[in-house]
Amino acid sequence: MRTILFSYCDVKIPLQYSFIVAKARIFDKNKNITMSIENNINTFNSYLSATDARLVAVSKTKPAALIQEAYDIGVRIFGENKVQELVQKHENLPKDIEWHMIGHLQSNKVKYIAPFVSLIHAVDSMKLLKEINKQALKQDRIIHCLLQIHIADEETKFGLNAEELKTLIHSDALTSLENMKIVGLMGMATNTSDVEKVHLEFRGLKQLFDQLATSNLPTNVTMKELSMGMSGDYQIAIEEGSTLIRVGSAIFGERNYTT
Repeated sequence: MRTILFSYCDVKIPLQYSFIVAKARIFDKNKNITMSIENNINTFNSYLSATDARLVAVSKTKPAALIQEAYDIGVRIFGENKVQELVQKHENLPKDIEWHMIGHLQSNKVKYIAPFVSLIHAVDSMKLLKEINKQALKQDRIIHCLLQIHIADEETKFGLNAEELKTLIHSDALTSLENMKIVGLMGMATNTSDVEKVHLEFRGLKQLFDQLATSNLPTNVTMKELSMGMSGDYQIAIEEGSTLIRVGSAIFGERNYTT
């Protein structure tokens, strides 16, 4: 594995240790001090510049003013997990934002985001793919999707297993869906302090991604994006090959569920 160096105070630090510095710069929980959104974003931009990963700023429950602040700094990809909130923010914020739907999506709500959503992260059934294709056809566009793979211990997390994934990808039903395109995979690791376990789960997903990338895939399937890693484990995800990290609290602070 190549060693990526992260620069801090003119000192080159191996990437696997740099998250300690990055987190220290973003949060000082002992003193209850949160740096500004601008500093947080600049820290992530510096961190990600030495990697192949991009930032999805998870803005769920955050007001439009905070999202606008991040936008003005240069962030263009935002992630939401509630359809109603996503629609409202799309209506009220700049139209060149790339909106990602990162939460579990019900088939009957696809129609509300079909006109504008850039990427749907958590697709885990043929039923949902068919509905996405149906609504995309009505909008005369192709909607990009990621297939969610279950890699964690928690049964509460959604996703396909490896066999279900391969069956879905090579099914005749999938090849007929011309208005949706699968562009990669998404996974959520176990919520644990066991760092090695998280490494193994992300590594297994990357291996599955690589296997598919070198296989004979339908024309509406490609392995371009690997969405894995959140505020608590994005450093590990990047080491294991993530191309999209979904980060919210490390940018905006803790979520506010009262709004």
